[in-house]
Amino acid sequence: MLNYIWAGLIVSSFLFAIGYDVHDLRTDRFRNGEPLALALAFPNGYDSTARQVPVTIRIEPATYEAFYRTDERPDSVYGGNLLQTREGRQLRFDTASRLPEPLATIGKVSASRDKELQGRLVNLSPTGNGQASVIFEPVRFVKLNAIAAAALDFAKTGADIALGLIGVLALFLGLLKIGEKAGIIHGLVRLVQPILRPLFPEVPRDHPALAMIALALTANVFGLGNAATPFGIKAMEELQKLNKSDDTATNPMVMMLALSTASVQLVPPVLLLALLGLQINRLVFPIIVTGLFGVIIAIVAAKLLGRLPAYRESDPNR
Repeated sequence: MLNYIWAGLIVSSFLFAIGYDVHDLRTDRFRNGEPLALALAFPNGYDSTARQVPVTIRIEPATYEAFYRTDERPDSVYGGNLLQTREGRQLRFDTASRLPEPLATIGKVSASRDKELQGRLVNLSPTGNGQASVIFEPVRFVKLNAIAAAALDFAKTGADIALGLIGVLALFLGLLKIGEKAGIIHGLVRLVQPILRPLFPEVPRDHPALAMIALALTANVFGLGNAATPFGIKAMEELQKLNKSDDTATNPMVMMLALSTASVQLVPPVLLLALLGLQINRLVFPIIVTGLFGVIIAIVAAKLLGRLPAYRESDPNR
């Protein structure tokens, strides 16, 4: 079911993007191929033989508003460079320039290698100073390209995360195997059984799933996210051995997921430590209290929902 939801969201986002882009094309929002009038001044003088000349760019607000049919107003003066080649003259805005819409969007599409907004300069007087016009690269299907680029970026991120987890999974699952052979896992089961049995009454006594659950919860409590992932996966694998169904979770699996999601963290997350530094000390108590309430609510919700007739009928181990 979740796959259908994601597919629907992706299709609807593409339909929204296409509708938005078609509207931009019909209204000619970016004025593709049309010259924008501006005024140029050369602080160091104009040299028609130089390849690159510093330039000051001035765009009249009234001209800009009328040209792009917008309420956005440009800055009074922009810095930039005039690049003169055999192919023609190019006008490049400084990267520090604050560009109003839709010029900012045009800059993302028609930027140079140095991320500078660039356009083809026309109607420049022989002396350089005075009025001129610039024609930017055509801009089409902005939203559709942005969604496609975001999809590729997140696909790359997902692959990086998956590859990065291989080493972590191999390390901690190897340690689990060593602990199992040495009898540590069995000893941990006997140790945590009085605590976890009330939460997982359907798990048989001395079952290794209890040890995996304890290790996963402990890793979450101490903020060891890299360790919590393989321990949690192993706990689910052990619980699945008690499951008669391949596509429906049992009550212990639901409880395990609820506890992992709302686990108390005695050690603040690494991301908060990196962002706040020593200021994190002010948040330690609220984090613990909030996590404690989250655990209580998760346990109560899992227990109560498991008693409802509709959920009891779907329980594979009923």
